[in-house]
Amino acid sequence: MKIRTLFYILRQGFRGIFRNKLFTLASMATIAACLFLFGLFYSVLTNFQHIVKTAQEGVSVTVFFEEGTEDARMKQIGDLILARTEEVDHIEFISADQAWKDFSEQMNFGELAENLPENPLANHANYEIYVKDVSKQASLVTYLESIPDVRKVVRSELAATTLSGVNLMIAYVSGGIILILLAVSVFLISNTVTIGISVRQEEINIMKYVGATDFFVRAPFVIEGMIIGLVGAAIPLGAIYYLYDLVISYALSEFPMLTNFLNFLPVGTVFKVLVPISLIIGVGIGFFGSYVTTRKHLHV
Repeated sequence: MKIRTLFYILRQGFRGIFRNKLFTLASMATIAACLFLFGLFYSVLTNFQHIVKTAQEGVSVTVFFEEGTEDARMKQIGDLILARTEEVDHIEFISADQAWKDFSEQMNFGELAENLPENPLANHANYEIYVKDVSKQASLVTYLESIPDVRKVVRSELAATTLSGVNLMIAYVSGGIILILLAVSVFLISNTVTIGISVRQEEINIMKYVGATDFFVRAPFVIEGMIIGLVGAAIPLGAIYYLYDLVISYALSEFPMLTNFLNFLPVGTVFKVLVPISLIIGVGIGFFGSYVTTRKHLHV
């Protein structure tokens, strides 16, 4: 492609935006509204996933040993557990003495605990195993129960089931909303380009009759659609960036009890993914909508 031709295509693409100002503004506003909803949804979803992941990190499986199991054997079992790298995040060994100390402090036994002749939890040394994904807890427990010298495996079935269900629900809901927003945006940009083509149909026909290629005729409309998508994506990003910290600060100041169990992500962490995704979606919608629409209407 010649440089002159490239500049001509770019110039015509920009002119198309200003030639159909009303429809251009309507398309930008609609795409911005769709991506604003997407950005809000993504911000809420990301924080919700972060909260679920934090809760998931607190779910553990406890392994108790048979009476008389030696320390060397416990260490060997610990190594076997750590070898399950796909399921296990980390483990913590709690000796019998530590188990009794923690229990007595929790129950406020005070001096009574110190005056006992022997440890009531002498056979309660254990491993606290923290999993990477609670959906894999069942397979891990099956493996742990098969290890010789393991007396009992304690797990939280309800917590694992609940968190796994929440993760699955998030995946389905987010996928459905994203598809709906994309479909609506493509439909709107397609309508705008269709109107632009109808206004310039005579000009297009002349270009085709004198030998202009489909690419030469279609390219300005594609450029126009991509610019509309880019601007439509930039507007909601600016709005969400301003509102994000404002909303979180307001929520934490009005409801201070939330700080005890909710840990919101900083805006930089959210925007590290949101910015490229939104820009790609915006430009992609503009390109796809323009390309498909012109393909349907440029046959003369």
